[in-house]
Amino acid sequence: MIRRISTGSPFERDIGYSRAVVADGWVFVSGTTGYDYATMEMPEDVVDQCRNALDTIEGALAEAGGSLADVVRVRYIVPDPAEWPACWPVVSERFAESRPAATMISAALQNSEMKIEIEVTARIGG
Repeated sequence: MIRRISTGSPFERDIGYSRAVVADGWVFVSGTTGYDYATMEMPEDVVDQCRNALDTIEGALAEAGGSLADVVRVRYIVPDPAEWPACWPVVSERFAESRPAATMISAALQNSEMKIEIEVTARIGG
C-alpha cells in the first residue's frame, strides 16, 4: 500500500507531487525548501531556511509514523556552496541520532530566494 503525505503547499498542488510517499516501511520525502508553509514566507538567512526545511521534513515523517531518527539518506542542495558550512550545526544536531548517508550538491534552485533544499529517505520499523 502506498500512502501520500501533503503539507498543503501550493507547490505540491501546482507542480503535482507529494511532500512524502510511504511504501513498505520506506518514506521518501521530496526536496523541501525553507518556506514556512503556514505563512508562505521565506526567511532570507540560509540557516533559518535550513531549520524550516527540516521542520517540514520532520512533520512529514511524523505523519508517516517516524522521525528524523529514521532517516537513512539525506541530500542537501545549495546554490552557493560557501553558505553550506553555516548549516552544519543545525544538521549535525538534527541528525545526531540517525547520522544518515549524506550528499551535498551545488545547483540552482527553482527560485532565487531559495538557499537550500533538503531531500530525505527514511526507513520506519526497519
